[in-house]
Amino acid sequence: MLLCRVSAVGRTLAGCGRRSHRGGGLLPRALSFSCGRRQGGGSDGGSGGVSAQGLYRDTVLLPRSEFPVRLTGQELLDREVQTQKECGFADLYSWQRERKAKKEFCLHDGPPYANGDPHVGHALNKILKDIRNRFEMLRGRQVHYIPGWDCHGLPIELKALGELGTSGLTPLQIRQKAREFAEGAVARQKAAFQRWGLMADWDQCYYTYDGAYEAAQLKVFQEMHSKGFIYQDYKPVFWSPSSRTALAEAELEYNPEHVSRAIYATFPLSTPPPGIASEGLEGVSVLVWTTQPWTIPTNQAVCYMPNAQYSVVKRTDNSQLLLVATERTASMAALLGTELETVGTFTGSQLEGGICKHPTIPDKEVPLLPANHVTMAKGTGLVHTAPAHGMDDYSVASQFKLSVECMVDEDGKFTELAGPELQNLSVMTEGTDKVISMLTECGALVKEEQCVHSYPYDWRTKQPVVIRPSKQWFINTALLKDKAKEALQKVRVLPESARGSLLTMLDRRTYWCISRQRSWGVPIPVFYHRETGEALINKHTVSHIATLFKEKGSDCWWELPVETLLPEAVLNKSKAGPVTDYVRGEDVLDIWFDSGASWAAVLEEEMEGDSEEPESRLSWLPAQLRKPLVPESDSRADAYVEGKDQIGGWFQSSLLTSVAVRNKAPYKSLVVHGFAVSEKGEKMSKSLGNVVDPDVVINGGKDPSVPAYGADVLRWWVAESNIFSEVQIGPAALNSARDSIGKLRNTLKFLLGNLQGFDPRVHAVDPKEMHYIDQYMLHLLRDYSIKVTDAYSEFDAGRAIRVLQAFITRELSSFYFSIIKDRLYCDPDDSLGRRSCQTVLEEILDGVTRSIAPILPHLAEEVYLHAPGHDEGETLFKSGWIKSSSVWRRPGLEEAVEGACAIRDTFLSSIPGKHAAQYDLTIAIEPGLLFELMESLQEQPTSTSSQLAELMTVARVNLTGKLPRDLAPDALLSSGTFLINLEGGVIREDSAYSIAAVPTAASRCPRCRRYTADSADCLCPRCQPIVSQAH
Repeated sequence: MLLCRVSAVGRTLAGCGRRSHRGGGLLPRALSFSCGRRQGGGSDGGSGGVSAQGLYRDTVLLPRSEFPVRLTGQELLDREVQTQKECGFADLYSWQRERKAKKEFCLHDGPPYANGDPHVGHALNKILKDIRNRFEMLRGRQVHYIPGWDCHGLPIELKALGELGTSGLTPLQIRQKAREFAEGAVARQKAAFQRWGLMADWDQCYYTYDGAYEAAQLKVFQEMHSKGFIYQDYKPVFWSPSSRTALAEAELEYNPEHVSRAIYATFPLSTPPPGIASEGLEGVSVLVWTTQPWTIPTNQAVCYMPNAQYSVVKRTDNSQLLLVATERTASMAALLGTELETVGTFTGSQLEGGICKHPTIPDKEVPLLPANHVTMAKGTGLVHTAPAHGMDDYSVASQFKLSVECMVDEDGKFTELAGPELQNLSVMTEGTDKVISMLTECGALVKEEQCVHSYPYDWRTKQPVVIRPSKQWFINTALLKDKAKEALQKVRVLPESARGSLLTMLDRRTYWCISRQRSWGVPIPVFYHRETGEALINKHTVSHIATLFKEKGSDCWWELPVETLLPEAVLNKSKAGPVTDYVRGEDVLDIWFDSGASWAAVLEEEMEGDSEEPESRLSWLPAQLRKPLVPESDSRADAYVEGKDQIGGWFQSSLLTSVAVRNKAPYKSLVVHGFAVSEKGEKMSKSLGNVVDPDVVINGGKDPSVPAYGADVLRWWVAESNIFSEVQIGPAALNSARDSIGKLRNTLKFLLGNLQGFDPRVHAVDPKEMHYIDQYMLHLLRDYSIKVTDAYSEFDAGRAIRVLQAFITRELSSFYFSIIKDRLYCDPDDSLGRRSCQTVLEEILDGVTRSIAPILPHLAEEVYLHAPGHDEGETLFKSGWIKSSSVWRRPGLEEAVEGACAIRDTFLSSIPGKHAAQYDLTIAIEPGLLFELMESLQEQPTSTSSQLAELMTVARVNLTGKLPRDLAPDALLSSGTFLINLEGGVIREDSAYSIAAVPTAASRCPRCRRYTADSADCLCPRCQPIVSQAH
């Protein structure tokens, strides 16, 4: 009955082939080793002498390849550069843009800053992008990737001018020097990116100082202005005295070790609130705390929390009456070193109507006001409010119509409005000293302490900033916030944990100051009335300026007369007065607005109301690079890939501008990677001496102990790293990468060496005619290709490497290679068994080489040059991704080979430390599925040359239904079970087997070294005809 059931199963398995003559085989008739008729040990049998051994060695087909197993030093560097030239790295991007493709993959390059030499942060980011681009190109997609540079801004201006500063220079002179500096930085970075093997058309990049780019940016500006998102206002902004310009949040660095002189000061109540007055309390002072004493002169109010509880307390040491939050009383008592006796308690709302005397300005009074930003975490629960110098303070002033009076100039010094005692003093230093002195003199200072806290610094000058009001241009992000959040819901974020940070940063930004008081940038296209100061800006003025910028570049803002910038036709459309009434503005746009508008310039989307052809925005590019994204595309990039610092930078500025203009995000997915740090996890710093220069990594250092690793090692480091955390680099990481590539080269050399004389176009064996272990390897290769494709698709090159290494270690080196070497080296050159094996090795070589190509393009092309089956001049990157076939998955094949492997494992565990080849193995399986599967691998009851014997790596295999009773006394017995799972679990059978291993009586063949010869001086039946034919 069992055999009948098995036969029925066999009929249901597609492509299983005919049965063996013994009946019940689930797979086609097995192929045997190429065996000759057993011959006697005549004179041609080999004598075992030295000359005979040499003769046999000449007949063994050992691996031969000119592929070097190791390249170091200058040889390695020359090989990589030569590979780039021979394999057309420079032309690859243009080639793939011109070919036909059904789908496009667009990775929009976030422009690196053109203010210095390339560093490992660039390498991490650019190589990560290139790995994905090369993968997408290999699998047949048309890659849209235009490298860009962010070329404007203060950092470039400062470096370009050096110690000269801007003194005595015109805006055009400053811009010329800054442009030259940026161009030099771009040239150095571009050369490095090419050496790293990045795929792009390096003659066609985008630069934010290009006129066409600036024109596209102004159209974004105009669209946002016309929709009311951009406006001009007088309000507090982050101001850098060291740079003399306003800064946006993204241009700040927070110093967690900043030390401020924090003070507690009193504001006497001149008009107590009704609640306090009814208690008959007199002489009460409001106690406030601030870390910025210099802002006290501009105080306009003291704020309280309406729903909190407040107490009037009496100091036991001097009877002073102080108003503080009830929950801060204990902390204040400890701080002041005295007991505080509660005299009265009130709710915050009962403080309404109270008025205080300003401590340093006679006759000035300030109100007590409710505010939501008051907290109880620190201080007294009562907040000193200076609307000119705080964002929350400004909100209170807007609500209660308070004065926003600024007493601080662009250099961070008190103006004459602050009075003669403070005028010209730097607010952060001697100005603070003087204010504290004034508070002490008037008896208002209660306590001073050192406060270590996080404080904003200018990201480039590394100096503290202040908050001061000035007339600036802003984007109302509060109006865009909800739309931006909604758009983000449709964006995939990797890692998903970064989404929270994106949303948090959006919430923190109520407005975005986009004007800068510098020369090196895109001018804000606004004109001001000479008398009223009223701004003239509309779609007519901006469109005209955009056209001029596209033709002449933004230098024309300073070069051309106002009459050209503001012609009569534009004035008429604007219903404005004569041109003589107007002067051009002097501010430039924030560089985050520059780069944030890159989607408009590079992704070629036609904006609403823009009649210009989409391609014309990139008029500097050749036609094949200008063509619009494929029709089904919605002009969003498939991915933006940048470091985590761009969460509040380019990711956000791009999102806000795109949502404002197009109501959608500019990207479908965001990939947020970590920073490159030293091997100790420290931020790289010249002072610490832990900076890793990618040029030194590739070319080696002046010190001979610093080796030249080459570009592929740098790329492997990027790929292998966990990019979603901080990425460590140093000698250990680079040596590990080099060693991993060295092991990979060994495997590739083995594959190439064993394909000597094999041409897959001529010698390839059809999978149906292959040995089952060869077919099984194709099955494993298909699984490998699926896994590695999935890994690359998820921006997880590290997983692709782990899958690769596991495949090489487990499936190839430890399993397949160890089993096939005998067939590969000792079977006849053109035998079906050897060609079957070579066919699979060529598929493995091809699959592995293509799978590493996105990471190691130099090595992949080098291997491809040595690999068989290609026409001269053909390159790997022009020939596609891993080629696998569903035919490689055959019903029953996996179970047959894995069943044999389970038996093999049981056998090997029974002979620890001994050589399997010296044993005869008897396998006993009761009739059933497992027996039929093993029968497919060995038709005869006993064989030295069956596929089952090859899998077991033994001298002989006996396949039977039960173990014989007359086993030798030294037989090693063991047993096990194997679960067969066919048809998706419909057919399951847990099959038992027993094995007996006995040392073989056969002798070792002097040629193939298998124990299958009649005597020690005799060749085995397989080797006899091969040697005879060779001689």
